[in-house]
Amino acid sequence: MAEMTPRERILASARKQRADKLPFFHWWRHMQTGWAERECRNRGMGIAWLRPPYVTKLHGVEVTEARAVVEGRSIVRRTFTTPVGTVYEDEFREPGTGQWKANRSWLSATPWLTAHLIKGPEDYPAVKYIAENTEYIADYFPLEQATEWLGEEGIMVDALPHSPLQMFLIYWTGSEGGRCFLHLADYLELVEDLLRAVSKSREPMYEIAANSPAPASFCGDNIDGGLMGARLFEKYCMPEYEKQAAILHRQKKLMMVHMDGRLDNVKHLIPKTPIDIIEAFHPVPMGDLALDEVMRLWSDKVIWMGFPASTFQVGPQATIAHMLSLLKEAVPGDRFAVEMSTENQVSSENLCALTSVLENVELPIRLEAIERLSIEFT
Repeated sequence: MAEMTPRERILASARKQRADKLPFFHWWRHMQTGWAERECRNRGMGIAWLRPPYVTKLHGVEVTEARAVVEGRSIVRRTFTTPVGTVYEDEFREPGTGQWKANRSWLSATPWLTAHLIKGPEDYPAVKYIAENTEYIADYFPLEQATEWLGEEGIMVDALPHSPLQMFLIYWTGSEGGRCFLHLADYLELVEDLLRAVSKSREPMYEIAANSPAPASFCGDNIDGGLMGARLFEKYCMPEYEKQAAILHRQKKLMMVHMDGRLDNVKHLIPKTPIDIIEAFHPVPMGDLALDEVMRLWSDKVIWMGFPASTFQVGPQATIAHMLSLLKEAVPGDRFAVEMSTENQVSSENLCALTSVLENVELPIRLEAIERLSIEFT
């Protein structure tokens, strides 16, 4: 039987099929180009690439950007002028932003907001207007281009935004000083009216994604139990996942959600969702759940595990030891893949160290095989 390609292995994992070897891959948005990347790809590391399947057109909204200095920090102020009000957000960009990959800085950090669109109840009408007057237009060229470039080296995935509540918590109001929770307490009717409007406006976007050439769609939610409690997750996120998945699944499209934070307080709810792939799950020490527990608890979900960046900080030998330990928890390795990183760059030395383990993992994973591999690295 011919050896599978990185693309075939990643897709086998996504579809709950058994590959010949454990799939492992790097997200293009963090991946360095050079000797280490080339060496690791030659040894089996795949690539995953996010690109949007659509473009947007705003109707009745004027958008302007201007540079400013606020509290001694250089920012970009983005202003949205609508018939029902004007709102703005301030964005801080680290050096390199716009000059490297996926709007990231030289150190792979995305821009972050220092001022959010919604500052008070007077801002809700404008943000709702923006949502209701955003037109989504299919544009599959970016996906087709990247798929042709990748070939058998990896997979292309639809890039979709956070669910409405996560957009509210992270982007539109922000969590600084508990602001988003104060709004949920003081302006619940305004919040829920906005969330309903956003959810309705997203339906054409989900249809576009369902018909794209990518095998899976990525919801960028960044779920973390420190911000997202079980009650909010169940009331607001789960219905949106149901809506999105129903549209995607009609076209045999897989749905993945970026859940890279602490998940212990929502672990009992995740099996009740229609999500196919829990993407970027981080085990302890960065997360608050062990890998073997979620493999048992989420028995019908695919787990794409982000390797803990904190372990990289200790060096290549610690990286090797921790990966060997995690492999024991992943036995037999079905429904499982390893992401070299989900949010940060990886040093060349750590990338090669992780690859030196993963290139040797055949499926099904057997404890005795991992023990032998551990001896080799001793």
